[in-house]
Amino acid sequence: MDKIAPLVLFVYNRPEHTRRTVESLLKNTLAGNSELIIFSDGAKNDKDLQKVKTVRDYIRTIKGFDRIEIVLRERNFGLANSVISGVNEIFKQNDQVIVMEDDIVTLPSFLTFMNKALMFYQDNKSIYSISGYPYPIKIPRTYNEDVFISYRASSWGWGTWKERWEKVDWEVKDFSAFISDKKVQNLFDRGGQDLTPMLKAQIKGKIDSWAIRWSFAHFTNNAYCLYPIVPLCKNIGTDKSGTHSSSSPKLDVELKAFNKELVLGQSPELNEEIIKEIQKLFKLTLSRRIINFINFS
Repeated sequence: MDKIAPLVLFVYNRPEHTRRTVESLLKNTLAGNSELIIFSDGAKNDKDLQKVKTVRDYIRTIKGFDRIEIVLRERNFGLANSVISGVNEIFKQNDQVIVMEDDIVTLPSFLTFMNKALMFYQDNKSIYSISGYPYPIKIPRTYNEDVFISYRASSWGWGTWKERWEKVDWEVKDFSAFISDKKVQNLFDRGGQDLTPMLKAQIKGKIDSWAIRWSFAHFTNNAYCLYPIVPLCKNIGTDKSGTHSSSSPKLDVELKAFNKELVLGQSPELNEEIIKEIQKLFKLTLSRRIINFINFS
């Protein structure tokens, strides 16, 4: 492979999750060819100090990648600022990146797929990001491609390019126009009914998410996220151990080894059945819609 994207890992206070994430990455075919940059966030409070230290003691022992760089934050950035500033740093010297958080385990083919896709689609401006995590949806039997595109971006095992990332408006300056236009909101929610409520929550300071703003950037730039039809990574942090994790199993997938090399299609098209599956997965209950209306209207 001509070009290997740097691999960026964001860690905080979960030593066991971090270890499992790194060990799975080391089993990847391209691990030995990949540069690993680890951003370790500073402790938010005294309670987290020891766990942050344990994580930092562990990451100093990591070997097996082409090169390893560790960035120790002296203060707590929080997940959103940590990811945004960290990826910004990487793009000062690189044109593409693969991003991991400390609760994502991968199959050995994950890095191969991500690097091939980043090279293959770098000139396709309609593809804004790549992810190795397809949601737990049913792929139609009539669908013959190995990848698909979605309105919704993923923050679990993903990659992108510098020029796409630099177009993101992290302040969401056009939010007023967006929130006053129900038709535009409905278009954004083609990726899931939870998207507009999450963006509202972000603007109102109820959550601190880089990922919802990343999805909004896909929408405002008429672009998509590309996924494999089989999971190449999964989240192991849905145990209430992380900043935004929950105990809900609905987003869980099973990692199964497979021998087939995934074929990348030159111009993937939206598949309505797949889009409907994703919409069904993120459909809000009536009670959740009422809560969102009360909190964010």
